[in-house]
This record gives sequence, C-alpha cells and structure tokens, in this order.
Amino acid sequence: MAQLRQDYSQFTRRGAEVIALGPDGPRAYQRFWEMENIPFIGIPDIKSKIAEKYYQEVNWLKLGRMPAVFVIDRDGIIRYMHYASSMSDIPDNEEILRVIDQINEEQHE
Repeated sequence: MAQLRQDYSQFTRRGAEVIALGPDGPRAYQRFWEMENIPFIGIPDIKSKIAEKYYQEVNWLKLGRMPAVFVIDRDGIIRYMHYASSMSDIPDNEEILRVIDQINEEQHE
C-alpha cells in the first residue's frame, strides 16, 4: 500500500485511478484510509463479492485473501493481472506503469 501511495501521482498523470479492495467493514476501512491518509479509492468488500468475480484466492492458512493486481482499461477489459502468493509477490509499480503507458499509446494510435 505504501508503494502505491508513494507513486500515486505517477498513476494519475497517466489518467489511471488506483482502487484497493479490502475485507474490512466500511467503518474500519474508512478509519484506516483516513488514519493513513491514503489518496486513492478504497472499497470494503466484506463478503468478497467483488474479489470472487476476479477469482481472487482466499487462503485461510495465510489469514485471508491473497493479493491480486489488475489493470482494467476504459472499456472494462482486463489488460494485466497478477495473482500473488504473498504480499512480497506484488509486482513493482514500474511494471504496472509500463502496462498503463502501453495502453495509452495504443489508444492514441
């Protein structure tokens, strides 16, 4: 989350928006977002209805949902997806920004 917050302006400069899903309830999620001063959108997904649509894995041995990263273009097409096995397996922002740059280039051709 810290890496996304740190590079958030690089995403918005490219016309992208960062949205994070979490399993906490709305009040806890809002408190966390305000306390941490997170600049992007956070959506509580208590019953994992959204996560299930994207086949995000739940691993109770690792205490919950496994991280996943998606880049979805303006037409709603998933252009990049990464299902992580742990928090340390999340791709670097540079990789995600390259995907966004490629999408932007394709839309301007």
